[in-house]
Amino acid sequence: MSNVKKFIVWHNDGVITNADIPEEVVAVSNTLEQAGFEAYLVGGCVRDLLLHKTPKDWDFTTNATPEQIQELFPDSFYENDFGTVGVKTESEDPLLAVVEVTPYRTEGEYKDARRPEKVTWAQTLAEDLERRDFTVNALAYRISDETLVDEHGGVEDLTKKVLRAVGDPKKRFQEDALRMMRAVRLSAELEFALEIKTATALHENAENLSRISKERIRDEFIKIIKTKTPMQALYLAQKLGLLTYITPDLERGIGVEQNQAHSYDVFEHNMRAMQHAADKEWDVALRVASLFHDISKPETRRFSEEKKEWTFHGHEVVGARVTQKIMKDLRFSKELSEKVTKLVRWHMFFSDPDKITLSAVRRMIVNVGEENIGDLLNLRICDRVGTGRPKEQPFRFRKYKSMVDEALRDPISVGMLKIDGDYILANMDQKPGPRIGWALHALLEEVLEDPKKNDSKYLENRTKELFELSDEDLKKLGEAGREKQKQEEEEAIAGLRAKHHVT
Repeated sequence: MSNVKKFIVWHNDGVITNADIPEEVVAVSNTLEQAGFEAYLVGGCVRDLLLHKTPKDWDFTTNATPEQIQELFPDSFYENDFGTVGVKTESEDPLLAVVEVTPYRTEGEYKDARRPEKVTWAQTLAEDLERRDFTVNALAYRISDETLVDEHGGVEDLTKKVLRAVGDPKKRFQEDALRMMRAVRLSAELEFALEIKTATALHENAENLSRISKERIRDEFIKIIKTKTPMQALYLAQKLGLLTYITPDLERGIGVEQNQAHSYDVFEHNMRAMQHAADKEWDVALRVASLFHDISKPETRRFSEEKKEWTFHGHEVVGARVTQKIMKDLRFSKELSEKVTKLVRWHMFFSDPDKITLSAVRRMIVNVGEENIGDLLNLRICDRVGTGRPKEQPFRFRKYKSMVDEALRDPISVGMLKIDGDYILANMDQKPGPRIGWALHALLEEVLEDPKKNDSKYLENRTKELFELSDEDLKKLGEAGREKQKQEEEEAIAGLRAKHHVT
């Protein structure tokens, strides 16, 4: 244990924590100090150690310049404007593979609410700590003599579970507006309350978030969604005026009353659905889909004189379009955007097992994708819990899930047919070309209606019959199902836009 130092901090209440610092981190500290430089762990890793949490990353600050740091650590990289050098440790633990070392620095004027116009290397640790965002992140620790530096009351704020800006909170948020989203995220992650002056300054400067790039907003938004309490965090963001600069469509649901099946307005329903996904520790795609699934209920709401309650016909179709725009605006990846949009589009699938056929279930699987059907079912669970009904899965829903399991045993894509293009080329005197694809899609349409037809002999004979057709007739058969679905989707969207004045 000679290569491991103990992190021991004493406060007037006694020992706050006593956790081991990994040897890879100690080695970086030793190398810097043996070369005559100062070395302090700083920021989130110190905060996490004090909270008895495993740090997600390890950061040092030092009076060495980037060039001097790289001389000491040949296997390092330096690719940014802030002097941060990534020191490779060869650790198999991904949390320890790279230790970041940054010179003490001060920052010039912030003109775009994003980044300083100029970064200058500072001479002292105190100068570096003054520029940091929150007191709980303005803590530094020197391993060599177990010294904790706390010049801004960070330890006291940790004890009180308060998130407070360093110095003037208004100045901190005007320097970098993204710090306001970090405040919301850290409040959720740490389960800390925002100090009143910090919260007030955040509210007064919320509009500066409009100057931040969509990519940076998206990254913090994802981190908020991934916390254990995303509903609480987004409620805070809304109250402080930030949500309108993140995804304003959500706020349209505030105060929008629903029908008797719902205990909450549209906004709270979406929030509760997302929170249930978080409670279940489901992935970010399902959390985002749960948050957006009813996002277009406000513009599709109509009062039914017949039913004497509100209706929301087609909200899933309009909502898919709105969701797609949101995901594009926030620069989400194409893969995640497509998945979330599909889940929103199909979340209103008809699930009465007494009135639905296996063929209809198979077509739903085709619509959403076999890889997404599990998430679609889980979205329905989140939707149900979000209404205020305590039971996740009533009997009829469980029965529907069993039908999905049964349908998944049947072919739902061309690749699952018991005949393929290679077989056709080898045995049916056909040349490569679109006729093969048309024939396979025509076969799939038949098998979706009757899975028993997924028989090698039947498919072979039927394929021979199909190839006797002209190109025109075969193409019509092969694309009929796909084109029909596309046409119906476009007609539904056009009708809803006209009816509900949605662009």
